[in-house]
Amino acid sequence: MKQDLYHQLNPYVRLKETEILAPSFYEQLISSDLPKIKELLNATVYGKYLTTDFPNNFDAVLNQELLASYRELVERAPVPEVIFIFTMRFTLHNLKVLTKAHYIGENYDYLYLPDGFYALDELKHAIETGKSAVLPPSILKSINEVREYLAESAILQGIDVIYDRRFLKEQRRLGEELGYPELLKEIITFIDLTNIITALRCLLQKRSQAFLTAVLSSSGSISKETYLDFAKLDISALKEYLLASEYGDLLAPAISGEKIDFAKLDTIKDNRLTEMFASAQTEAFGPLPLLAYLNAKEIETKNLRLIVTGKKSGFTNEQIKERMRITYDI
Repeated sequence: MKQDLYHQLNPYVRLKETEILAPSFYEQLISSDLPKIKELLNATVYGKYLTTDFPNNFDAVLNQELLASYRELVERAPVPEVIFIFTMRFTLHNLKVLTKAHYIGENYDYLYLPDGFYALDELKHAIETGKSAVLPPSILKSINEVREYLAESAILQGIDVIYDRRFLKEQRRLGEELGYPELLKEIITFIDLTNIITALRCLLQKRSQAFLTAVLSSSGSISKETYLDFAKLDISALKEYLLASEYGDLLAPAISGEKIDFAKLDTIKDNRLTEMFASAQTEAFGPLPLLAYLNAKEIETKNLRLIVTGKKSGFTNEQIKERMRITYDI
């Protein structure tokens, strides 16, 4: 894919970057109470979505801003699939909750998250019928695999297993098809860290080798078979292997002690992906500035949700700061 496809989009992305909240702004939010947070957010792109019901409807506010950003970029991007690499995780979430809702006869429409590509009604129609004139073949194939599974099993956990595995496989396939080395590197790192966290959880829960085979992706740089070799061993053996791997220094703060800090592992994963895009500040061509903006927007959403939820739940400022994802001045 030619890098010069982005020469018209990147100036617009640079303009959108000016709307990203700076680290100093987060400091103000963390040190404020909820009314003051609303006042501060009123001066940002989120202000037009805030209502008197803040902070109870803050998730809806975040979703509105994300959807507006995605729609804008999908219309402008020379290769919209680059954006779908990021928003696919929301599509995955939607497929999970809507499939479960359909099979247990509940309405989970309120859990729908905008992905910039596929509307709620389109996904529900595909789940109900196994057909779609809108969804790509890969997603429709995932839906039909789940439909076949549910025709023989009533265990809803299988829905997550199938969708999660196919999601990572589709990420790798699309990354290779698009042909951007920096994007493929991010995807492989994302898959590796997802597999590592999943494998650690499974061993801690004494899951079988068969279960590991079902839930782990074969699309990362560390083979699935490597993890399976540890299935019947103590979790310390896997920790030792990981600490000696290329991810050792990255994972050490969360897995070196007696207990594994899974909350820290999730933060480490997000921070690592943010760091990988930091070089976009000096890039003038190619998709890297767009990728960096998409990542920054997703991290911003997580941080804002954490601050508002933390304040509602009575977390201290230090507890909120410990859970914050890293950001950088753009």
